[in-house]
Amino acid sequence: MAKPEKKTDKPKELIVAQNRAASYNYHLLERLEAGLVLHGTEVKALREGKANIRDAYVDFKPNGAWLVNAHIAQYMPGGPWNHEPLGSRKLLLHKNELHKFGTKTQSKGLTVIPIKIYFRDGIAKCEIALAQGKKTWDRRQDERTKEARREADQAMYRNRRR
Repeated sequence: MAKPEKKTDKPKELIVAQNRAASYNYHLLERLEAGLVLHGTEVKALREGKANIRDAYVDFKPNGAWLVNAHIAQYMPGGPWNHEPLGSRKLLLHKNELHKFGTKTQSKGLTVIPIKIYFRDGIAKCEIALAQGKKTWDRRQDERTKEARREADQAMYRNRRR
């Protein structure tokens, strides 16, 4: 006899912080999932949803990739064992991923930015992307295409209702 599967109400992926301005300011070329090295109070603050990665970026050093300028608010009951809110956090990547992204950022003028921080099966993960900055005219063109798509969708919706 097979055991019945447990139904859990929890989603497998719990998004904690998102960088919504990333797709507006950058062309996102390649995406990658990385693990995060965190202290206990950082994990607890993330579970409360107190994080901001809007100004964050990934820095490649000889000892690995580091998430810089990500703000994780202090966990209030943490007391004297609290973490630094703007401290650098190490990203866990395979050597080939480190080498691939590291060389692309040095040679082609690209940058690596975090897209979102989330928990997958209870483990903190960070989705990072290789990004190229958009010019002002790129942003305007994106706005025009988005507006045209929205108008077309509205027209199709109105047509179906008749």
